[in-house]
Amino acid sequence: MDISEILRDWPYEPGQISARKVKGDDGREKIQLRLDLGLLQMESAGHPSGIRPHGHDSLLDYYEYLLERYRQEIGTDENFVLDEGACEKLRDEAVMYYHRYLAEFVLEDYASVVRDTSRNLRVMDFCAEYAGDESDRIVMEQYRPYVLMMRTRASGLLALRDDQPKSALAAVRKGIRDIQIYYNRHDEEGDEDGGSDLAVLQSLVKEIELRIPPDPVTKLKKELALAVREERYEDAAGLRDELRHIAGESETAGL
Repeated sequence: MDISEILRDWPYEPGQISARKVKGDDGREKIQLRLDLGLLQMESAGHPSGIRPHGHDSLLDYYEYLLERYRQEIGTDENFVLDEGACEKLRDEAVMYYHRYLAEFVLEDYASVVRDTSRNLRVMDFCAEYAGDESDRIVMEQYRPYVLMMRTRASGLLALRDDQPKSALAAVRKGIRDIQIYYNRHDEEGDEDGGSDLAVLQSLVKEIELRIPPDPVTKLKKELALAVREERYEDAAGLRDELRHIAGESETAGL
């Protein structure tokens, strides 16, 4: 029962997030997250704890099922309310998914990070819509920028791994807009002057832009402008010919 030997073989590093995947005794893959006083072990798929609350994949799925059943019986979701206890349980469950997507990010399992962060955004929306108490509707909102940032980073890095820098750039820019919308809605500073979540994504934008090959027409135009300034007219004439050639090919492709 004593796990001291396991901990000795896996030293805790302050300031570092250490995670690994192992094969469980049941044959299923587990994720372990090293903590200062021990470790967390989670299932890599399904509910992090391995249970099925009320026969569903998660408590969130269970309460969403109750909502759908309510709609079918009443014909509307009006007066469907999550009580204080339900909201507390949903928050506790969200912490489990937080620990898992944190470990998944360290392990570069970006698809799973997208899955689990999207799930936690879903529970935020659900509580904001149906919690009976005002405090339960807003308490998780403070974490929304961080969860959006983590999902966006994972989406961008996943696209980069697939050698799709333009898709990565689009995903990160959308994430930045989503976080800015949050800050604007809550009258908080989150632009250039504040918001570490935005700073992380803006840094990622710069990294991705370096991976996107320059547009050949833009590159030639810059070289042409430089050649004219330096009075290298023969070079400039050759660059103009290249631009005309590209323009002609584009027109032909359009036909």
